[in-house]
Amino acid sequence: MSLKKIVYLFGAGATHAEIINSESSPDETFRENYGLLIASVSKRVIKRAQRQAWFKKHEEIFASAKGEFNIELFISLFEINEMPDYTISSLKKLVQEDIKRVLSNNRRQKFYLHKAFFELHNKIEDREKLLGIISLNYDNIIDEAYEKILGSKPNYCLTSEAADDKPSLLKLHGSFNWNRITIYEKRKKISIIPIGINKNYLAPPYNFIWGRAYELLVKCDVLRIVGCSLNQNDIGLIDLLFKAHRERGKSIEIQIIDFQPPNGHHQIKRNYGFFPSIVEPNKIEETLIADETISNCDVGNPFKIWLKAKAEKMLQASEINNTKYLKKCL
Repeated sequence: MSLKKIVYLFGAGATHAEIINSESSPDETFRENYGLLIASVSKRVIKRAQRQAWFKKHEEIFASAKGEFNIELFISLFEINEMPDYTISSLKKLVQEDIKRVLSNNRRQKFYLHKAFFELHNKIEDREKLLGIISLNYDNIIDEAYEKILGSKPNYCLTSEAADDKPSLLKLHGSFNWNRITIYEKRKKISIIPIGINKNYLAPPYNFIWGRAYELLVKCDVLRIVGCSLNQNDIGLIDLLFKAHRERGKSIEIQIIDFQPPNGHHQIKRNYGFFPSIVEPNKIEETLIADETISNCDVGNPFKIWLKAKAEKMLQASEINNTKYLKKCL
């Protein structure tokens, strides 16, 4: 029997899960101040922008102190309409500073979900083959977990000579931490693909990264989406998934590891129903997740809930107890 081949797509919700899990009783104020979902980041960035002289000329027209919106879409519209470069670059800088502030060293020391994820796959590698992780995040939380548990530098696939002997970690938009990274034995600085809709993936190394992502999607049996809404700002990724389906000639099973709406379908199911094999959280592996908090965004943590349920299904209690991080999920 051949191994089931697995690829993951990690969005901001995966790192957000670590943030929420690091606090014993995360309330609404905590989520507003430290949450990494786009709504919280947008609100904090605009509050800071409104205190800046360069932004005040736009404030009355485009942004108010109240109300919610998507900062990525907002920046993209500034770019499309050729607003001043300084305004656009300053907004992008505020986004980067906000994410880095939230991911302080003191808070990161409490993180273990990504490490538990790699421990789980080490334990079940005889039943599921982890081909790689596609990440939309700029932070290096998953990078650190990869190196800690797998014992090697992440396989970023920055050149055409991608390694096949270890899982790929494909940072589709780059990383805040790629200031100096080795490519073809030379140390280089790789600029991130900044937040916004108009992203250019054609230049190296992003053409290699995206090409590798396409290869993995064509090969995989299951794509598990962790903390990512697949929003329409990332049309390039959706197009990549569409192309992979077409190349395969059959559907990819897409498992959504996220909150389950108590009434109706998950938004990925609603928006992308043309992909025929989308599995909502409460239907993953039939009834894998029995935890009722999967439907409660005030107390639930879908990433942690899935890790617990998957571990209990795939492993003996003694195997789980023999781990350092996975057992914390239980």
